[in-house]
This record gives sequence, structure tokens and C-alpha cells, in this order.
Amino acid sequence: MSTSTAPAAGPPRFPFSAVVGHDDLRLALLLNAVHPGVGGVLVRGEKGTAKSTAVRALAALLPSHAVVDACRFGCDPAAPDPSCPDGPHPAGAAGGPRPARLVELPVGATEDRLVGSLDLEKALSEGRRAYQPGLLADAHRGVLYVDEVNLLHDHLVDLLLDAAAMGRAHVERDGVSVSHAARFLLVGTMNPEEGELRPQLLDRFGLTVEVRASRDVDTRVEVTRRRMAFEDDPAGFVARFAPDETATAARLRAAQAHVSAVAVSDRELRRIAFVCARFDVDGMRADLVITRAAAAHAAWEGRDAVTADDVRVAARLALPHRRRRDPFDEPGLDPAELDRALADAEDHLGPEDDPDPDDDPDPGGPGPDDPAGPQDGPDGPDAGEEPDDADPTGDTPPAGGDPRGDGGTGTGARAEAPGTDGTDGATDPATPGDDRAPETAEAPAGGDGGDGRAVVVGDAARLHRATVRKFTVPGLGAGAPGRRSRARTDAGRVVRPSGAGTTRAADLHLPATVLAAAPHQAGRGRRGPGLLVHRDDLRRAEREGREGNLVLFVVDASGSMAARKRMTAVSGAVLGLLRDAYQRRDKVGLVTFRARSAELALPPTSSVPTAQQRLSRLRTGGRTPLAGGLLKARAVLDAERRRDPRRRPLVVLLTDGRATVAARDGGDPVADSRRAAGLLAADGVHTVVVDCEAGHVRLGLAAPLAAAAGGELVTLDELTADSVGDLVRETRSARAA
Repeated sequence: MSTSTAPAAGPPRFPFSAVVGHDDLRLALLLNAVHPGVGGVLVRGEKGTAKSTAVRALAALLPSHAVVDACRFGCDPAAPDPSCPDGPHPAGAAGGPRPARLVELPVGATEDRLVGSLDLEKALSEGRRAYQPGLLADAHRGVLYVDEVNLLHDHLVDLLLDAAAMGRAHVERDGVSVSHAARFLLVGTMNPEEGELRPQLLDRFGLTVEVRASRDVDTRVEVTRRRMAFEDDPAGFVARFAPDETATAARLRAAQAHVSAVAVSDRELRRIAFVCARFDVDGMRADLVITRAAAAHAAWEGRDAVTADDVRVAARLALPHRRRRDPFDEPGLDPAELDRALADAEDHLGPEDDPDPDDDPDPGGPGPDDPAGPQDGPDGPDAGEEPDDADPTGDTPPAGGDPRGDGGTGTGARAEAPGTDGTDGATDPATPGDDRAPETAEAPAGGDGGDGRAVVVGDAARLHRATVRKFTVPGLGAGAPGRRSRARTDAGRVVRPSGAGTTRAADLHLPATVLAAAPHQAGRGRRGPGLLVHRDDLRRAEREGREGNLVLFVVDASGSMAARKRMTAVSGAVLGLLRDAYQRRDKVGLVTFRARSAELALPPTSSVPTAQQRLSRLRTGGRTPLAGGLLKARAVLDAERRRDPRRRPLVVLLTDGRATVAARDGGDPVADSRRAAGLLAADGVHTVVVDCEAGHVRLGLAAPLAAAAGGELVTLDELTADSVGDLVRETRSARAA
């Protein structure tokens, strides 16, 4: 078999060895090339950091391989796939060399393009069932590269990750049942600013690398110098780095041949298990990935056995994205924390020349885990200790403690009385009473709860993780795929046929097509058992699924909302709704209003964690320009509608309904706010008003505001959908509809 590393014919690619910096990125790619069982690489980083350049350059280093002649699935002549759809191939079938392929999956790809589908033209014109391979077949024994993987439809990400994990693609669709080999190096790149992958999908990638542009001047100069030299003379630049490329390719081939012989001792397996347990990762995938990556690193370094250094390198690349417990948790791994875990693992394992811990000469004395005494589990010397930041009092406030009765968390049961929460209590909404509320600035984390930052801790965390009610946009849309509102989509249940023609098997409504062709069989001269179908007979299947929406949060941050308990609950509600928007693949934006104006705190984005970060810096206090907030929201939606007309908006307004600043001089603040809400209704925007009013005296101003907007009205207490009664009522209503 040829071992040539020459890429397929085409323009020269930037050499892998010429990439400046990004040592972790290059190492992660090479480890996956050495041992494909590692499970792929996810490259996270800001735009313009050579992510795509490095991935495309890797393909030139991969050795060529022999393939069976005319096999569309790239079978190896020495060991052909017995289930190959183009087979069966006899052992030793004729074949020839083929360079390793780099197959790119575009963001707009459909499921049939990825996994393959029925060849509709042959099925209708020739009457035979034929399978058209997809990109998974093209990528077999090569590299499958997905740029902007976070923007790819979730079901497509699931499909390609399943194939990468199993090494096979299974196709059951359009009357086709096919299984073929699909072993490839999976590489995904993404810019976190454009949206995150769900934690479940993140875990499926073996390794992850964070890539950032260097802030070192000399490094940036060298990057620019090399790129300019490559653009001026691509062939000359490639020739300049040819010796380095040849050496790297030879080292890669040697590591690939040697990796299966690398030994992983029980001691290193226990080290890996200890580290994974210490970092509390879910499942066993992390243990397997670290083991395979450590073996690949040992082979790359030319060693015959895995060492502690190999485990450290593998853990540094395999654990950062597996530590997330919530969509808002940032991926990352503190190197110092990893070093401490490895040091504790070394203590737990004991001396290397004493592998059997049961041979302790003094079984009654201190164990190897801790000089002070044995431990009860594998988590090391801190397993039984209380964390430094734990609250020794639990949920029970100390006697005579916080005068508010909530223990400083906003969770107390004492009723909120008018005038005791820092607001104007029963002050008339048209009066400037809430001007007395002080402006609340951001405070450092861990404060005493007396300002805007600290109130986002108590109830906010609880509501953040609670299941919130699902709000949808009425009607049937045709927007971006998601999980919120009903829409016409390419994937979903078939609801009806349409008269539009189609050339895709996935879009064909077969019964309607047969019914359309049946009356014309005699006129078309049909004599045999087949059905004569013309293009005009084809009927398209209309499918209904779910779409993602633009969820625009409009948050009242004025003085009337600045009370501790109230703003805590509002912050928690927004966090819960943001979490729901993350799971339903929505775009989100954030408008806040306070003092005398409204501002766009977060332009519409798919990065929901960014919205959470902006919310944590929310300032409160001042008067209530409710009309200005609604008009600002309308302007934002108008601009977004021109940019993305298919994505329908959903406005979530969190307010107590009070208004003290008019939209124009001499106007009525309350009347102006209701007129602004009416403008949203006239634009066809669906609005949900979350009534945040609390206390014994309630003015009920949110209800007429919701009526003016033609939307829904809910209270903060109704926002969560955890009660059995709510679930029963919703189920009954759905069945009745």
C-alpha cells in the first residue's frame, strides 16, 4: 500500500508545520490521526485563528491508502467490508492508491446529503431501488471536517457523532436499508460567540481545544509574515517547509503502526479513573478517551508504555468540555487543579514498586492516602471535608440574623409589606415616587446581598434550574429549525401533500404521487406491471416540525423593581427562560429600561451564555420608562426582521406594569406604554407579560398592558411548570384542541 502523503490535485495547502503556535490544536489533531478511536476534535475559538487552516493542512500528512476499484465506499482490497453496498468484494480485489480525503460538511447540509438516500431518478425511471451514498461514505478512511459545527442542526450532529463512534453508518429511510463502514477523523470548529453546542453533544467529541490569537507582538508578526509569503508564492512556501512536512508525516505513520502495541498498565488505568472521578465527569466516555489519547501520545513520543506525562496531556485535552453541569457553565480546566488531582492520584496509588495496597505492613496505621489516616473513597484526602465555601448553617438562618427574614438569599417566607422593600409601595404609578430608589451598581461576587449583583444568587439559581413554562408563537412559521413553535420544516411529520414538484426522495409524498399518475396510465400506453410516472405527477410532502424563534427579553430594571426579593425572582425567571431558549435553539436578545431611557443590553445572538453574562451585570434603579423600553424592543425587532425575515419573534416583558416616564413631553406614562404595546400587536409580535408585582398592595397594571399587546399574562409564581395540576390542565387542553 502506498504511503505517499501528497494531497489530491488542487491548489497548494498551507503546510501543517508552518502553523505558528497553537501547539495544543496541532497535538490534538495528530493524536486523533494516530488513534481514530479517540473520537475526534472540537476546536473552539475566536474568528481568524487558523482553525480551518490547520485542519485542512492535516489531510496532506495522512498516508494514502488502497481502495477497491469502482467502490464508492472506499473498501480496502486487503480487508473489504463484507456489508459494502457495492460488494461483496473478493479478498484481494483489484485496487489502487487514493490520497486521504478531506470531506467538508456545509452548515446547510440535509440529512440525505449526510447519510445518503434513495436515488429517486433511478427508482422512478428504471424501477429499481438504488442507494446514493452521502458524505459519510466519502469521508471513510479520511477526514470529515465540520466548520461552524455549533450552527449545524442537532439531529445531523447526532448522526455524524454516532457514525464516528461506531465506525459505521446505518441508513434506514426512503425504503432503503443500508449499512456501510464510516471510519474517519472527525474535526469540528466553532466560534462560541455564535452559539454553544449542547453539553450532550460536547461530550461526544473526544478532545477539545481552545484557540485564541496570540497577544505577543513577535508571534503576530510571524503569523502575518508567513501568510503573506504563502499568498505571494504558494509553491515556494510549500517547498520551504517540505522537509518538516515529510518528517512529521513519517513520524505519524510510525506512531500509527506502533499505537496498538503500546501498553497501558493497571496503575495508569487507576490514575485515569481517579482523575475522572475527582473532576466528577459523567459516564465512562472520559476514561476511555483519556486512555486512548494517552496511548496515542506515547506512540507519538516513541514510547512502548503509557506514563503519567501521557495521562496528563490526554486529560488536559479530554476533560475541559466534560466539566459542564449546565448550559451556562463555561468549558475549561485549570492546569493547577489538574496538577493537584494528579498529585493526589499519585498519593492514592502509592509507591510504584508496591502495586498491591493490601500488602501494607501496618494495616492499623495510616493509609497511603493521608498521613493522618485512611480515606473512605477514591476522591482523595478532601473527600470527607466540607468545601471552603459551604454554608455551615445550611438553609436555616441563624437566630436573630438577617432582619429581612430571608437569610440574605431572598428566600424567606415573610410577606413583603408596602414600603419595606426599598420601593414606593402603594405610590401612584404616575408619580415619580420611585425616584427615591437608589441606583444599584454591580458588586463583587460574594457580597452581602445589598446590591444588584448579589441578588442573582438565591432564588435566581433555583428558578434558573427549574422547568419553566414553554411559550410559543401562535400560527405556523417557516423559520430556522428549533424546538419551540410550529413550523414547516424539511424534517418532521408529514401533514399533507402539495402540488409542487420535487426531485428528492425525502420530499416525495408517495401515495399522492401514485394517485396523480394512476388516471393517466392508459393514455401513456402502459402495458406491463410498472407505473408510468411523469415529473408533473410528483407530489411534495409538506412536513411540520418545530422552529427556533427570536426571544427578546425586555426587563424592567427601574427603582420599582429594585427590591431585593423582587429583583432576585426576576433575575431567576430570566435565567430560567434563557436556559429554556438555549435548549430550544432560539436566538435571544436583551433590552433593559431604567432611569429615562432603554438600551439594547444584548443584540440578538445565538450565544445564550453571553446573555446570561450580560444579565449578571444588570444595573437597577431610577424611574420607569416602560414605553421607551417597548419602543426600543420594536426597533430591535424591526431591524432583525430585515436581517432574518423567516425567524418569528417572541417578546417576554418582565415588569410590574408601572410607568413614570412618558414617551413624549407632556404625555401620560401609563397610556403611552399601552399604546407602545399596541404597536407590537399591530406588527404581529406575540408578547408574554410576566407580572412581577409583589406585596400586599397590588395595582394590577400588568393585565391591561398584556391586553393592549394582545398577548399572554403570567405571574412569576406561574412561570414554572412543576406542579401536577398545571401539567394535567395543559395535557387536557392539548387533547381537547
